[in-house]
Amino acid sequence: MRHVIGRLLAGGTLTVLLLASVLHAQEFKIGSKVVQVHGFGTQGFIHTNGNNWLTMNTSGVGSGAITDFGLNMGMQISPNLRIAGQFYDRKLGKLGNWEPLMDWAMLDYHPKSWLGFRVGKVKTVLGLFTDTQDMDFANTFALMPQSVYPIDLRDATIAHEGGDIYGKERLPHKLGAIAYTAYGGRRSDSMHSGYPYLLSSFGIQLTSLSGPVFGGDFRWKTPVRGLLVGVSRLNERITGIGMSNVGAGGVAIPMSSYNEHSKHDWTNQYYGQYTANRWHAESEYRRYVRDQMIANGTVESLVDVRGWYMSGGFRVCKWFEAGSYYSHYRNVNALNVSPNGTVSSDYAARDFDKVVAGKVTVNQYMTVKVEGHFMSGYANQPYPNGYYTTVNPNGFANNTNALVVRTGFSF
Repeated sequence: MRHVIGRLLAGGTLTVLLLASVLHAQEFKIGSKVVQVHGFGTQGFIHTNGNNWLTMNTSGVGSGAITDFGLNMGMQISPNLRIAGQFYDRKLGKLGNWEPLMDWAMLDYHPKSWLGFRVGKVKTVLGLFTDTQDMDFANTFALMPQSVYPIDLRDATIAHEGGDIYGKERLPHKLGAIAYTAYGGRRSDSMHSGYPYLLSSFGIQLTSLSGPVFGGDFRWKTPVRGLLVGVSRLNERITGIGMSNVGAGGVAIPMSSYNEHSKHDWTNQYYGQYTANRWHAESEYRRYVRDQMIANGTVESLVDVRGWYMSGGFRVCKWFEAGSYYSHYRNVNALNVSPNGTVSSDYAARDFDKVVAGKVTVNQYMTVKVEGHFMSGYANQPYPNGYYTTVNPNGFANNTNALVVRTGFSF
């Protein structure tokens, strides 16, 4: 086992080292305007001692099928006007499938500090990290707390097609500063994301999952030095369209049209962050409610997820940072079914994850992160949180421990 991990890490690390050695921030000109080019990429390895995780075959020898990369470009057209965009691709087990995405592409006009406008495919501001989660070099952890930032559902909140109004302003009397964002538009998920993959195990093949979204974020940089608090709200009305070969009672039928739609679909998120010298600490609480009509409007399904985490990190020296978090996920409407089919536990409704981590900064381009996850539960009903029956055909173990190693570069 140690030799397998060693070979995988050596191969991934060598690839990242070679990329980091030849890539650095680039720029070129269009007329008199400078276009800046930046990029990032990560290669990971995950081994679990119980359930297969994140659609990968992580038990046994483990899996290195966790790779992503992005390339973004930006140009300052005038002092108040900027255009920027990002291309993104990934392979996460059965997800992503190397399907290239225009992650975001927007025009940003910012005439005043308290008033700005963004239009296009705009990064969604939701909580502390939704719009910055790709900045792997700035994050302590290889995997962010999955109760609030599930990597398999990244497409659901990363961006919206529409517009933002935003701004920030200092408050009088040394009361700190505030920042706000209000947005509206449309969300459109990749068909290679976690929710479409979950439905495929029930004989449902989605061809689109999209709908209108609107929401906002308000944050306060308090008079207490290093303390930030905030709140976000996201409202959606999502429709899924596709084909299904499953009829009433789970009986197989010829392929026919399928649709589902949400009646109520919203997220509330509350957060706080404290930084001081070499310390940082964060905590967020997210409630996600999705009341939807599935199976062509014949069945009502309610998802009510309560997720929260507490995390912290300490930079021991210039090149090493230690961190830890506790992530708490519970779907209060999930079926409380244990692996043997008895209604005697709530493991199917929860995922409690204790994490210890270390981050090594090799140079300005490269980081290596190693962390251990100690998880109780396998929340997979009726909305995914990392665990899928397709890659766990023999049922689920109640507890899972995981080793996660992720090497990243940025330029």
